Amino acid sequence: MLSTMSRQTIDANVRAQLAELGERVLGGGSITRDEALGLFNLESTADIFDLMAWANRIREKFKGNKIHLCSIVNAKAGACSENCSFCAQSSFHQTGSPRYGFVDPEPVLEAATEAKKHGVTAVGLVAAWKGLNEGPMLDEVCDRIRELASSGKTRPDASLGIIKSQKVAERLKEAGLECYGHNLETSRRFFPSQCSTHSYEDRIETIGYLKKAGIKICSGGIIGMGETREDRCDLAFSLKEVGANVVPINILNPIPGTPFEKTPPLPPMEILKTIACFRFILPKKEIMIAGGRTVNLRDMQSMVFTAGASALMVGNYLTTLNQPVEKDLQMLKDLGLDPSWDNHDFADQDEPTQSSNGCRCGDAEPVAT
Repeated sequence: MLSTMSRQTIDANVRAQLAELGERVLGGGSITRDEALGLFNLESTADIFDLMAWANRIREKFKGNKIHLCSIVNAKAGACSENCSFCAQSSFHQTGSPRYGFVDPEPVLEAATEAKKHGVTAVGLVAAWKGLNEGPMLDEVCDRIRELASSGKTRPDASLGIIKSQKVAERLKEAGLECYGHNLETSRRFFPSQCSTHSYEDRIETIGYLKKAGIKICSGGIIGMGETREDRCDLAFSLKEVGANVVPINILNPIPGTPFEKTPPLPPMEILKTIACFRFILPKKEIMIAGGRTVNLRDMQSMVFTAGASALMVGNYLTTLNQPVEKDLQMLKDLGLDPSWDNHDFADQDEPTQSSNGCRCGDAEPVAT
């Protein structure tokens, strides 16, 4: 069969393999790393569209037609002590990014009001620093979480960096935090090339503390930093291993002044293929498209849902602008998708439903985008 868009023939063997893997996942099974890597390495546009069609079926099977929305507020900007290469807020890079201390309650509550107006269920407090220790700053963070929760406008989520003790995680839980954003960013193999001031194990350890405290995990990564397809595949399996509940996929938007400022962008079809592969590997998870979608996908943004995405970050990012929320809502309406959620949606279908109201977390948007 000839695709009129790509003029490439779908290989019958590939088509059969996609059907086999798709039916297996739809039936509740899983694919192996080698099988997944084969999907990441598909080259034909026609085959990628076939892959996306199966990913769309998987999304509809496990997530229905509901698309979950989240937003973030930059609660502490700039002068971060970490040297993440993608980050406009790192003190190691000269980007001209804004710098200010931890925000007062008013801007946070204003963000909650705006979120509620557009049907966004949670606001993530995101801070540019290494992480949280016990002390006055943790007290202030917990105050913001409690204030946001008590306002009744939206539920507070947070992305506050590395956590080094179980006590800190417990304090956040006691304050009312239900979900914490902490991206693995990339594969264990590629991570040292984009950050050396903390380790991959620091991130894994942080997730462990949070999970033990009963906090849901929003963890994903950034594609387009020069990693290989194998790195993207390994990231997806690492996220499966740590039990991430929400998986944000960010696409690098190179910021002048960062080491990645001249990194060439990923082609839109490569981005869509990656989303589809994540859906095959993580069929029951919320796969959220976050930073970099506007600049990298342009008019193809709506195709992320066909590729298997089930959640969307709306509103502006940490250091760059997104398209207007109203435009995103119209896009969803045009696609016949429902930007709403039920309490039970956040739990995986193979897990007991808990009292969580859902998770739309802050670390989904890397500061480079």
